[in-house]
Amino acid sequence: MTDTSRIRNIAIIAHVDHGKTTLVDGLLKQSNTFRDNQAEMGQTLIMDSGDQERERGITITAKQTTIFWNDFKINIIDTPGHADFSGEVERTLNMADGVLLVVDAQEGPMPQTKFVLSKALELGLRPVVVINKIDKPARRIDEVEDELADLFLELATHESQLHYPVYFAIAREGKAWKEMPENVDKAADLTPIFEAITTDIDPPIAKEGSLQLVVAALQHDSFLGKYAIGRIERGSVAKNMPIVLMKADGSLINSKIDKVFSSRGLGREEVEDAGSGDIVALTGIAQAHIGDTVAGRENPEALPVIKVEAPTISMYLGPNTSPMKGREGDFSTSRQLSDRLQRELETNVALTVRDEGIGFVISGRGELHLSVLIEEMRREGYEFEVGRPQVVTITEDGQEKEPVEELLIEIAPEFVGVVSQELGLRRAELVKQEQTSAGLSRMLYIITTRALIGLRNSLLTDTKGTIIMHSLPHGYQALGPRLASTRNGALISFEAGTTTPYALENTESRGELLVGPGVEVYAGMIIGINRRQEDMEINVCKAKHLTNMRSSSSDGVVQLTPFTNYSLEQCIDFLNDDELLEVTPKNLRLRKRYLDPTERKRAKN
Repeated sequence: MTDTSRIRNIAIIAHVDHGKTTLVDGLLKQSNTFRDNQAEMGQTLIMDSGDQERERGITITAKQTTIFWNDFKINIIDTPGHADFSGEVERTLNMADGVLLVVDAQEGPMPQTKFVLSKALELGLRPVVVINKIDKPARRIDEVEDELADLFLELATHESQLHYPVYFAIAREGKAWKEMPENVDKAADLTPIFEAITTDIDPPIAKEGSLQLVVAALQHDSFLGKYAIGRIERGSVAKNMPIVLMKADGSLINSKIDKVFSSRGLGREEVEDAGSGDIVALTGIAQAHIGDTVAGRENPEALPVIKVEAPTISMYLGPNTSPMKGREGDFSTSRQLSDRLQRELETNVALTVRDEGIGFVISGRGELHLSVLIEEMRREGYEFEVGRPQVVTITEDGQEKEPVEELLIEIAPEFVGVVSQELGLRRAELVKQEQTSAGLSRMLYIITTRALIGLRNSLLTDTKGTIIMHSLPHGYQALGPRLASTRNGALISFEAGTTTPYALENTESRGELLVGPGVEVYAGMIIGINRRQEDMEINVCKAKHLTNMRSSSSDGVVQLTPFTNYSLEQCIDFLNDDELLEVTPKNLRLRKRYLDPTERKRAKN
């Protein structure tokens, strides 16, 4: 059993893309956690193990690892930096005694920095600040330090939290300093960060008595089944130990711990026992869920249940009802979708699922939160359809309220007018506007979550893909009036068949195409965006027929403008209330909710 005074439990928190996972890479490598054949020194983002994490370049799920340095056991929790995955941050911060707050030397504290720091300070965690990327030409160290001081002054819950050490780093190169160096090219390593963890962050307090552990994460293994991961708050745990699993609803389940594991690098090693303050993974507790308390048999006492912020966005998800259903997916029934969503609920604490009879309503923190789940299910072979995102309202003091978010935008000055116009149509309130040291305009808005739906696509188009935008929950306000639609109508396929170049050439004059030639379509499927506000039915399967005057190919080769191929997030943003997105492992198809034109007219009236 490790001496508690030699244990350090830390979480690494930051805004998205400020270098958290890169810093963990350096700590893993420089602590010699890996054998030579386990990880190459050139490998990066070791902790981002999921396919989507590597493709998107973001951390989606919080992960825990352990390194050993100078006889210290350091448990590190790498957390996501995107606001949509803040539920992952909230459920794992209670395992830490301190946090490394990583801040970009150029961007400074950003919206998610504020959110995760406020959560850490509320829990009384000791902060250590690391100003990263100090080799950037546009770095502004003094300004960032002043902004950090203002942020701590705003969020601190105790005077002691205003005194925090600041370190400087280039995580990508594995370098860190206690003072800002004159030459960032000189040789250095991450020793100052290791020393900060062991000296500036307090060890866990050893508590004697009956076992108490809150399950903060779950993982599965094909050999040993479910792993319940958490920090031992009190007492100790050992192999084959009888325990009581205390559920959130108050029920008690007698069980027994099979094996005890401790992390080491990217793997686990079995241990005989572990003491108070350590983070362990337990097997044998098949009925454990996140938030449950694992307690000793002799004196079972429950710990507070992990609380996360309420979801703000919901979306319909149900079995595919298109004419092409069952052709491309392995799992397409309502029962199979239900089983998959129930499995997701075990580990995704910020997600809620409501059964609607045939389909389901899934609710989460944002469009990205839900789209990551949709993409994951799609890759696993599921086939289903989803509807337009809707806001989740609450009733407070007899009044219906909707969620509001803080929106931070950075843009070149020439695009300020077009951005202001778009946000004006969505009734956003400008709070602050300033010029950054890089010459960009930084604008802070308060905007409803409802108005944010579909905004990213629109602004990316308006600003030629140069906009940087981040949003953060900002509370609730009274439900406002309905927003006017800013999207043009859809071009809808008139009949089933295969698209032809001849028909698409004629369609191009009507608007923007979303499908190319040789694509199988069905009546009611959306194949483009109209130039006007209303929907238009169009025949995209018409072929040029042979006549007695000429051959069908005598007019030369058809030259088509390349069609727009939407990503999953763009398809979700595109949807109106009367439209659905058909999601299969091979294709994404936009369609009308009612495929028959008569039913569409009846539903509209």
